Amino acid sequence: MNKGLGKTLTILASVAIALFILSLAIACPIYIRQFYYAQIQALNLPETTGYSEETMREAYDEMMDYCLGQTEEFGTGQLAWSEEGRSHFQDCRGLFKLDAMVVLWSLIALIFLSAMSRLYGTKPERIAGRGPLFWGPVILLAAAIITTLLAARDFYKFFVVFHNTFFPGKDNWIFDPSKDEIIKILPEEFFRNCAILIVTVAIVLCIVCMILDIAKGRRNPSAEK
Repeated sequence: MNKGLGKTLTILASVAIALFILSLAIACPIYIRQFYYAQIQALNLPETTGYSEETMREAYDEMMDYCLGQTEEFGTGQLAWSEEGRSHFQDCRGLFKLDAMVVLWSLIALIFLSAMSRLYGTKPERIAGRGPLFWGPVILLAAAIITTLLAARDFYKFFVVFHNTFFPGKDNWIFDPSKDEIIKILPEEFFRNCAILIVTVAIVLCIVCMILDIAKGRRNPSAEK
């Protein structure tokens, strides 16, 4: 076995696995619209906003259709919106596209690395008895735990830091409810629940991958050495 190539494959595959899990977890609240629909009653939005569930679904769907590139025309149903608000969702559109690309390219990278491994007859080296299915997730798992602790301590501060990081130099994410009424149906609690969903999916996928790697090592005891 080419140990240099084996270690390189392990490192690259670990990174690709971590990126795939993270981007896939982020995609869950973005693409699963039923997650938002479930929040409408759970957060008592009809009572707190005065809008019907149908109005909120229509507004959310039109906004998400734009953010996901399914339409070029921005809208929020019957709810009022401003150019400043639209510009923020245009920024979101770019980030959503980036996440989809990371899902796709990290998966392609894993397929490519697997093909390279077969082509050169070299398996990823098991570092300290563990392979990419362990090291990629364990690093991501550690990051997820740290992020969760920070968010749990002060979610609003975390929310602000997040927006300042991904929307540098912009404040168009600070909505005026009288001009961009959609913010009324997207309360802080909804974004908190999105974060919980993302972290939960990431943790579950990480644990599954780590268990698979450990099981693989037990089936091949020599690989643990």
